[in-house]
Amino acid sequence: MAIDAMKAGAHVYVQKPISVDVIEGEAMVAAARKYNKVVQVGTQRKSTPHLIEAKKNIVDKGLLGKVSHVEMCCYLHMRANGNPPVTAVPDFLDYEMWTGPAPLRPYDGIPHLRWWRTFNEYGNGIMGDMCIHMFDTVRWMLDLGWPTKISSQGGIYVQKDGKSNISDTQSAVFEYPELNCVWQHRTWGEANNPDYPWSFTLYGENGTLWASTMQYDFTPQEKGGEKIHKDVIYEREKYPEDLTEANIELNAAPATRHHMLDFLAAIQNSTLPIADIEQGHISTASCILANISMQTGRPIVYDPATRQVVGDEEATSLLTRPYRAPYVHPDPKNV
Repeated sequence: MAIDAMKAGAHVYVQKPISVDVIEGEAMVAAARKYNKVVQVGTQRKSTPHLIEAKKNIVDKGLLGKVSHVEMCCYLHMRANGNPPVTAVPDFLDYEMWTGPAPLRPYDGIPHLRWWRTFNEYGNGIMGDMCIHMFDTVRWMLDLGWPTKISSQGGIYVQKDGKSNISDTQSAVFEYPELNCVWQHRTWGEANNPDYPWSFTLYGENGTLWASTMQYDFTPQEKGGEKIHKDVIYEREKYPEDLTEANIELNAAPATRHHMLDFLAAIQNSTLPIADIEQGHISTASCILANISMQTGRPIVYDPATRQVVGDEEATSLLTRPYRAPYVHPDPKNV
């Protein structure tokens, strides 16, 4: 849909993860550049006021010193795991159209809002849903590009009763020179820090920064140094409609507004937006590659120039998911 919109002359705001497989993302980047379109990815942490402040006043000012370890996590119990019965597709739903190029699962209820996320047929699990937000933010904070190597382990260790086929427990390591970014999710049990159940932590030689959508905390390594705490910034007084909008995430409302304004400004000024499609692709693809590593049991070294996994034909074949007819998978060389 994003590629077709660009071909039709539109600029695009696309939510994360941008793609279900790596080559889809490569095609989206190629299309954006070919048709000279602004494509903003909904990784709104880059437009989150208190995280912008943390980057500017802590990371960019060097308060952390050299950062050589990052931890990212999600311990939210967000994995749907029921056993609804297979039923007839309701008359008002075109289930074939809804399913699109994905495998056609037996119909067991309206896939939205959360049910679809629990199946690998449609997405990439918690890794592709939640890790991308935190990993993208870490990359932005530390000015990181593609990881040099990605490895991951996990599976369904605890929540075995339902239909869900995404992992309930998973770890991943995104490697950079003298820096490892480590991800961990569990959809069961307790968070290691109840104040930061979905978050990232930057460990520097001079201090540590904990950060999430709700707050951040900086602790200097030096004894007696000044600690810094900042809570999420709400805009309820400026935008009282936030309080009456259904299903809104109040903490994310300012970030969403700023992100959309940045998108519009990029269109007006013919500049790259804060969450350009290429950066969204790197973050999305890295999470998909982590799942491929978990699936194959091997580390992944991806070469974006050749669009192949180095020395691994099986993993390279997994960069593209089969499409259900009559849908045709996009080709980055011919968008």
